[in-house]
Amino acid sequence: MAANRQPSERADVCIVGAGPAGGIVADKLASEGYDVVVLEAGPRFDEADREQRMERSIRPAHGPDSVWEMGGPRDAYASTGERHYPLNAARVKGVGGSTLHWQGMVMRLHEQDFRLDSETGVGADWPVSYDDLRPYYADAEQALGVAGASDNPFAPPRERPHPLPAFPPSYSDSLFADACEALGITTHSVPNARLSESRDDRSACVGYGTCQPVCPSGAKYDATIHVARAEQQGARVVDRAPVQRLEHDDAGERVTAAVYATPDGSEHRQEAREFVLAAGGVENPRLLLLSESEQYPDGLANSSGLVGRYFMDHLFAGVGGTLDEPTRQNHVGFNTTESHQFYDREDDSRGAIKLEFLNYAGPSPVEMALTGDDWGDEMLDRIRDGYGTHVAMGALVEQRPQKENRIRLHPERTDDHGNPVPDVVWSLDEYTRRTIERANEIQREVLAELGADVQWTVGPESTGPAFHHMGTTRMGADPETSVVNPQLRTHDLRNLTIPSSSVFPTGGAMNPTLTIAALALKAADHVAERL
Repeated sequence: MAANRQPSERADVCIVGAGPAGGIVADKLASEGYDVVVLEAGPRFDEADREQRMERSIRPAHGPDSVWEMGGPRDAYASTGERHYPLNAARVKGVGGSTLHWQGMVMRLHEQDFRLDSETGVGADWPVSYDDLRPYYADAEQALGVAGASDNPFAPPRERPHPLPAFPPSYSDSLFADACEALGITTHSVPNARLSESRDDRSACVGYGTCQPVCPSGAKYDATIHVARAEQQGARVVDRAPVQRLEHDDAGERVTAAVYATPDGSEHRQEAREFVLAAGGVENPRLLLLSESEQYPDGLANSSGLVGRYFMDHLFAGVGGTLDEPTRQNHVGFNTTESHQFYDREDDSRGAIKLEFLNYAGPSPVEMALTGDDWGDEMLDRIRDGYGTHVAMGALVEQRPQKENRIRLHPERTDDHGNPVPDVVWSLDEYTRRTIERANEIQREVLAELGADVQWTVGPESTGPAFHHMGTTRMGADPETSVVNPQLRTHDLRNLTIPSSSVFPTGGAMNPTLTIAALALKAADHVAERL
């Protein structure tokens, strides 16, 4: 039976995007009795296929983009900045969004992240404080089923424990523990959006170790959970319905419709009282720029000229090698120990560093078997000699907001609907380079204390993004210097809300999804107030 992709006759809210922000907003508003329609550019993925996708992900014949069917004209992009940005390497278009393949770590931003300019003179201040988001953080942890412990002395204050107990330290964590203690580095657990105990109809983590890009068991949170709850409460989710543009009224004060395409080549208009743009830090600004009009010749909601500006990501720093003893790498597919000791600071001399102790260093036995040229006993000997002795550390490093880093429309290249593709203009400044160098120094000190033979380093010249798209529709109190207000509503249009990492004025060095979830819950409250 063909899916019905006709517009709903009546909708209180139209949400663009069925990722974590869109799913959470849809769930909350549908539970309060509002008529909700969600338009998602990508398909629905069958949950029964996840084990097959996992198998595809570990076979070298398949590229990482193919696991979740990314690529081709639909997902075309450009990257014309100083550094190439591999946009499709870590995003998913489909119901669930990029949480289908994310790592699943969920930290709160630190209090200082919200007042960075005031305290260090670098970056910007948020128009909301940590205390403003604190109750939403707690609700977000409950909604995502976060497993964690209150053992991080550097974390901001919290009101209650994490919903589920933390995962225990891995074997390789125990090796790092003595070295860190000798160096005066305090370590602590990592909050994860994966079940350490069964919850509702989902089992606890069973240890596939393939968290990124596929969790076959469903223990790791993804947004299909909230999308399904929203649908059970009456929300309507239309897949394969990429929104082409947003239309507004004659006064230019309210969005009137989201115009979307369907697989049969037709276009439809979904009208609603309120609109929520939840398509991520790249597609959010792209859609606003595509929605230019006589009143908004530079793009919708862009009277400030900042739509697409201040694009940020987290940068990766890492050092790895081998030990003359077993490390049991790859037994755990996610981080269980970190250190935030090098995060907050008193001046602008050094950026924030989130230090990670990796549980997936070096090749797995499957990777070694599938990529080698030998067979039989020779293969077995190579696996025995090469597996189980690797050790590595990583870090996420803060990137300060820079106006010249941006998402814009490419002047020539178009997608499968004839729309200009997003062009990622991205570079690194000396502030970020110094922070990466500092992270590498710390990592080398720890590995030296361990007695490791260092074999590789990811430093300033070889770094890459964490694929945390932030800052392109920044939040602020002043309409001249921001795109959305502290209630996440655009300054220019009274019924357009953006609950996304695209509103972050600064990015810190913490994985952004928990903050996205908190902002989504906050945004849903404000939308409900207007309905």
